[in-house]
Amino acid sequence: MNTNTKRIAGVGIFAAIVVVLQLMATLINFGAFSITLVLVPIVIGAALYGIGAGAMLGAVFGIVVLVMTITGADPAAHMLWVANPVMTLLVILLRGISAGAAAGAVYRLLSRFNKFAAVLSAAVVAPIVNTGLFMVAMWLIFPDFLALWADGARPLTFLIIGLAGINFIIEMVINLVLSPTIVGIINAVKKVS
Repeated sequence: MNTNTKRIAGVGIFAAIVVVLQLMATLINFGAFSITLVLVPIVIGAALYGIGAGAMLGAVFGIVVLVMTITGADPAAHMLWVANPVMTLLVILLRGISAGAAAGAVYRLLSRFNKFAAVLSAAVVAPIVNTGLFMVAMWLIFPDFLALWADGARPLTFLIIGLAGINFIIEMVINLVLSPTIVGIINAVKKVS
């Protein structure tokens, strides 16, 4: 099998994993929004196949989230969709694509020096970008919803601690705990290639 065919097959496999994990994650909520379990396969795909693959896997993640949003499977996100579908679409896709591309860029930059540090850094950057863009969007684009959901609390405090905080911590811990496994997967795939 040539390199391009292997890359296409590899990205396809990771895309399927992203779809399944995100559909499962829709059932797991801490706060108003479901946690994201797909950052690990996005990081692995980005490390193995590059920044573009990371962005594509992030786009797949965004598309699944968008479907869950439009159908109401994610009720809080559905409220944002009803209020402003165009901005909700842009935010959902932008944060997924950006998280995947950022993970790939960080991995590429650091992998020359230390593979483990590169994976660990990519695994940290992905949830920071994903959650960070969500928080910025809530603050700038959906401040009325943020104030409503804060229910009298300070909106910024609610955003950081209540709305995004628990999910972010869970996503970060999952990525950090699985980083050694990610390194093992990357090394195994590169040996086979």
